[in-house]
Amino acid sequence: MTTEERPARTRTTAPPPGPVTLDPGDWDAFRSLAHRVVDDMVDHLEHRRDQPVWHQMPDDVRDTFTTGLPRAGLGAEAAYEAVLQRVAPYSMGNDHARFWGWYMGAGHPVGNLADLVASVLNPNLGGADHAPVALEQQVVRWCAEAAGYPGGSSGLLVSGASEANLVGLAVARTARLGPQVRTDGLAGLGPVAVYASAEVHSCHRKSCELLGLGDAALRRLPVLDDLSLDVAALEAAVVADRAAGITPLAVIATAGTINTGAVDDLEAVADLAAREQLWMHVDGAIGGFLGLSGRADLVRGIERADSLALDLHKWMQAPMDVGLVLVRDEAAHRATFSVVPEYLRHATRGLAASEVWFHEYGIDLSRGFRALRVWMAFVAYGADTFGALMDQTMGQARRLAALVDQHPDLERLAPVGCDIVCLRYAPSTLPPDLVDAVNRELVLCVQESGMAVVSETTLGGRIAIRVAIGNHRTRDEDIDLLVATLERLGPQAVAGVAG
Repeated sequence: MTTEERPARTRTTAPPPGPVTLDPGDWDAFRSLAHRVVDDMVDHLEHRRDQPVWHQMPDDVRDTFTTGLPRAGLGAEAAYEAVLQRVAPYSMGNDHARFWGWYMGAGHPVGNLADLVASVLNPNLGGADHAPVALEQQVVRWCAEAAGYPGGSSGLLVSGASEANLVGLAVARTARLGPQVRTDGLAGLGPVAVYASAEVHSCHRKSCELLGLGDAALRRLPVLDDLSLDVAALEAAVVADRAAGITPLAVIATAGTINTGAVDDLEAVADLAAREQLWMHVDGAIGGFLGLSGRADLVRGIERADSLALDLHKWMQAPMDVGLVLVRDEAAHRATFSVVPEYLRHATRGLAASEVWFHEYGIDLSRGFRALRVWMAFVAYGADTFGALMDQTMGQARRLAALVDQHPDLERLAPVGCDIVCLRYAPSTLPPDLVDAVNRELVLCVQESGMAVVSETTLGGRIAIRVAIGNHRTRDEDIDLLVATLERLGPQAVAGVAG
């Protein structure tokens, strides 16, 4: 690296006169800017559906994100103008009514306000005796009740279901293999097995790797025609592993798989887990709150899980990012993570006087005030509103499935699970060897049109267009528009592939 390429390590501007502060010198001017920001964002939300879902970022805008570190500030107003010009128009688009790619909620205005308040208060939710900690404890209890999980369970808000699943499996590892794994690791314990369906989310592979179990420990088992876990195959795998000297550790049941929204038979899995003394973890990132909806029957048995991962920024629509892990055995949860050095010693008086210190239940010591966006949403909207929303989006998924089934050029590739529809464009005139390539191209054409965002996946070796309708802003006419868009852009995708 040449001298010219090295980043500057010394201050290049003169220090400001007087004490250094990040507060504005003119509070009235800052107040005016803050009011403008709020007005602009409310306008953005009010008129969002009239705009394209997604814009590709122009090269000249992309280039602005490659410049070096600014050493002298230009002021808050200039910074905000840069956001308006270079960020807001080119965001992901998941705040739009026709964003159905991957699976994420659209956020909501109450959560947006909550994030402003949380950012200003800026408390650390690692622990101590203050109202935000009590509020998060209440959110944990409310979410457990909403999910139909036992009262008195332990819980922790985290970044999302990926982290929640990791925490749940970490507790399973300690509870089933013994506390020595915290001191000695896995040495001498021999191979273990974690069971899930072939449709399990990829985060569970990461969890097995991070916990030292290895990807080889994750048994991806066959699924039934509805793409739920084959419980008979699960039982056979456990028996075979025991015979081979492998320790069955845990089973991961899924309430709403990421590809199709399929829900495993939680009661059957719970029965088997009890017989075989397996830790039962439920990945409820998508369907964990179905107990609020008219399809609570789909998750019967969720209350029997040893641990449960939930996502609040999916069907529950909270702004990114917030998930939740619930653990039936509080002592096992705390025993997996608790480290209390002298500088975090609890007290009986003062700010350090708190029975629950959240940092003892997970990975993070410093934790943001995620709970406020969930708490305010429950208070403002009521839990039943979210159940009604789930019923609405499941109805919209069934509407799309019916339109696909009736359309001569569209084909559905899987049963509708929760609110996810997998389909493909397959007119009779399209050569079979081009169908996958055409559908991959069609996903891109839809995204680039700005009309909607859908994603792709693979089912049974075939490329599928995946439409995840977990969006509170979606209307029935948006579903009709999607079908019309597929009709319109299908020939364009064929031309793009055929050349």
